[in-house]
Amino acid sequence: MSDSLGPGPGFSTGPEPTAERESPQNAPSYPQASPEGTVVTEDHVSRETDAATGGVSRETPPVAPSAPLTAAQLAERAAGFDDDLTPLARAAQATVMVRAGIPQEQLSRPQETRVFVVANQKGGVGKTTSTVNLAAALTQLGQRVLVIDLDPQGNASTALNIEHRQGTPSSYELLVDGVAIADISQPCPDASGLWVVPATIDLAGAEIELVSVVAREQRLKKALDAHPRIGTAAEVGEDRFDYVFIDCPPSLGLLTLNALVAGAEMLIPIQAEYYALEGLGQLLATVDMVRAHLNPELAVSTIVLTMYDARTRLAAGVATEVREHFGDQVLKTAIPRSVRVSEAPSYGQTVMTYDPGSPGALSYLEAAREIVVRGSLS
Repeated sequence: MSDSLGPGPGFSTGPEPTAERESPQNAPSYPQASPEGTVVTEDHVSRETDAATGGVSRETPPVAPSAPLTAAQLAERAAGFDDDLTPLARAAQATVMVRAGIPQEQLSRPQETRVFVVANQKGGVGKTTSTVNLAAALTQLGQRVLVIDLDPQGNASTALNIEHRQGTPSSYELLVDGVAIADISQPCPDASGLWVVPATIDLAGAEIELVSVVAREQRLKKALDAHPRIGTAAEVGEDRFDYVFIDCPPSLGLLTLNALVAGAEMLIPIQAEYYALEGLGQLLATVDMVRAHLNPELAVSTIVLTMYDARTRLAAGVATEVREHFGDQVLKTAIPRSVRVSEAPSYGQTVMTYDPGSPGALSYLEAAREIVVRGSLS
């Protein structure tokens, strides 16, 4: 008797078992015919049947790789994009134009230098971020811009890749020692047509040092009036600055007061949260006081909503309330909350050069365009 549990070699308990089907990874590949008559063999070489050779296949010659396009060719292709195309196409257009160093548009320049004061005593609402990105966006629209950093933290100088170590000639020397703006301004290396007056930590003590100075709130205004490139087209000519942005610290001290006296227009960034609305009344009261006693030409011309999250009802509610109260002063373009916008300063750049095709960069570009168009219509 066999000790084997299974059937012996000469016995069968059923029909012959079928062979196992091979897995796709191990199965041999077979030629497949495509609708165009191309035969794909197992070595993945394309062979076309030729009627003249009696059906014998011949190998298709490989296609030579195309040469890389030059910056000028890329810019030419980008210039052919239409605004009606997809957002992806618009992002590609912005990226190519910035990389090629070509302005995306050539908007008409104002007849007189427009001086903006960017202020809000609440911190973290996007004052500095809006200042540097709007300034860089305006240069991409063919404008010439000067940024004056009045915040002792020097964040605007950092974002624009401007040297601002302690001892660097800065806005401190401008306010305390009366140094001319032309002697301390530096060109931005990443944006043609953009100049910057940096801020150093020395500026933190400027308010104390200016207490005993006569007409201490007029120091910045006198410096701007004396600048040879600030004024009207008739007085200064084509070499003038079109826009001046003064980035203020998050307080209503003497530095901000100097900016309010020197500027003609005020730009207020408002974060799309209710905390940002609480201090707005105090800021507007300060503006009214300055207008009544020191600068009657000052006007709140522009309000921009920042860090806007369209997914939340809170942001929509704040936006509605701001638009109902301020009307046409609020830009139609809201700046979305964006990681790219926050990342850019760590690389010494604005988002306009760090990621030109990002939603944040495109939004700031649209906001800058809106500022230019509104100014031309007023």
